[in-house]
Amino acid sequence: MSAAITIYGNLAEAPKLATTTSGKATVRMRVAVDSRHRDASGEWVDGQTSWYTVIAWDRLAENLADVAGKGDRLIVTGRLEEREWSTDAGEKRSVWELTAEDAGLSLRMPARGGIAAGWDERAEDTGAAKTVEDRTVGARRWASSKTGSRS
Repeated sequence: MSAAITIYGNLAEAPKLATTTSGKATVRMRVAVDSRHRDASGEWVDGQTSWYTVIAWDRLAENLADVAGKGDRLIVTGRLEEREWSTDAGEKRSVWELTAEDAGLSLRMPARGGIAAGWDERAEDTGAAKTVEDRTVGARRWASSKTGSRS
C-alpha cells in the first residue's frame, strides 16, 4: 500500500551515502516536520513534530548526500509505503517510510546547516548574487563544483 505525499521539514542529520551489494546508491535520512497554527489571539503556536524516514535512491541519493546538510529545510515528494517484516521470534513488525521521487532545498526560510550555511562565502566563490531569486543558480553552481557535474 502506498500514497503520494509531499513533506516540508528539517534534516535531523546530514545524509550519508551508502551503496547496496548490487552497487545502487542510497541514503536514509530523518526529516522533522513541525506543525504550526494560530491560536485564538492570532499568535503562532508550535504543534507536535512528526518524524519521517526518507529513503532516496540512485542519482537523487547522490545529489542529496552532496548538497544537503543537518538542519537544512527540504521539500520531499514521494510514496509513503509500509514495510513489514518478522523478527527472529516470529513477531510481525511494520514501519512507514517515504521513498523519495524528488527532493530539493527550500529557499523560503534560512537553513541551519548544509548548502545554505555560510551562503555569503559560497555566493562570492560561485559568483552568485545574494538575492533569493539567484540562490537557486548559485546553489546549482556550488553543487556542480563539488560533484564535477555541469548544470
